[in-house]
Amino acid sequence: MTSRAFIPYPDKRLKTVCTLVEAITDEIRLIWADMVETMDAMPGYGLAGPQIGVLQRLAVVDCSEERGKAVLMANPVVLHASAQPREHEEASPNLSGMSAVISRPRAVTVQFLNEQGEIEERDFVNLWATSVQHQIDHLNGKMYFDNLKPVKRQMFLKKAKKTGAMK
Repeated sequence: MTSRAFIPYPDKRLKTVCTLVEAITDEIRLIWADMVETMDAMPGYGLAGPQIGVLQRLAVVDCSEERGKAVLMANPVVLHASAQPREHEEASPNLSGMSAVISRPRAVTVQFLNEQGEIEERDFVNLWATSVQHQIDHLNGKMYFDNLKPVKRQMFLKKAKKTGAMK
């Protein structure tokens, strides 16, 4: 396992829709292991492949208090989302030092390929749901601040440039 470097925003890889994972192989399991180590080193609640330059639909999420409970996902898709929103301050190591309050569904049902290569459906709520949705955004070429209204997003990016978070 190796902790990997983060791709700095606005690198085009962060704006790329990732390719589907065809099968869970030993190579995919090694990438997941690196992703968990990288996520834990941040520390953070989740990590998606493109954040470290892997343009495959791979994500890991661990919002447990004790850690070590990472959910490994390939090709995650939201099947159902609650109507009730939840606001949470989100950030990304790809744009260090910046954050924004984002509103997302409080609960989601997600389908993904698990470590055994089986299709799994799982319900996530609160912070887990926020993190899973954040990672799926990355897999679709979106950053968390893309969820802001246009004027707020423009102000956010202007501040990122001014503070040196974005080159």
